Amino acid sequence: MIQENLTKIRQTIPSNVTLVAVSKTKPVELLEEVYATGQRVFGENKVQEMTDKYEQMPKDIQWHLIGHLQSNKVKFIAPFVAMIHSVDSMKLLKEINKEAKKNNRIIDCLLQFHIAEEETKFGLSIEEATEIIETKEFVEMQHISIVGIMGMASFTKNQEQVRQEFRTLESYFKILKSHFFKFNTDFKEISMGMSGDYLLAIEEGSTMVRVGSSIFGTR
Repeated sequence: MIQENLTKIRQTIPSNVTLVAVSKTKPVELLEEVYATGQRVFGENKVQEMTDKYEQMPKDIQWHLIGHLQSNKVKFIAPFVAMIHSVDSMKLLKEINKEAKKNNRIIDCLLQFHIAEEETKFGLSIEEATEIIETKEFVEMQHISIVGIMGMASFTKNQEQVRQEFRTLESYFKILKSHFFKFNTDFKEISMGMSGDYLLAIEEGSTMVRVGSSIFGTR
């Protein structure tokens, strides 16, 4: 079942788009099945669950933290996390930089933007992001690398609204790229699109899709 699902999904994803298998709440046995198909990028949204799975799974996996991250929990994932998608404050950036330094690492991060109509979703506005990037403190951080941006569209059946929200995120990417990251080749990721809307997201410029239920079945 999982193998069939993955084969179908991979046929719809262009080679320049990274598939993040969202394995939150799923047991290690299922992750091992996905791993056996060649999948090496996994997304978790809870720190404790991610560290537990990291201990049990092969070490060539890239673990992406895609859920809301509290700064007091950064230290638990700093030794191994490949990318943090959900950076939504200066406080969090400072903490990631501090813990990455302790581990002698540079951690890839995405700035998370609020593009949905739901108030419950986290994320920065373009003004807040610009404010952070323009600070001296940010410029001097040597243990983080901002490699792109992330956003979650509204949970709605209205495809046009979702497409519009993805377009907003892509426009933020272009603004930041041209103003701040013009010569930074690492700044290239737009993480948007989940099981229900990843095809739309790819059409609108996504380079990274976070797919869970379409791989593992509904939770």
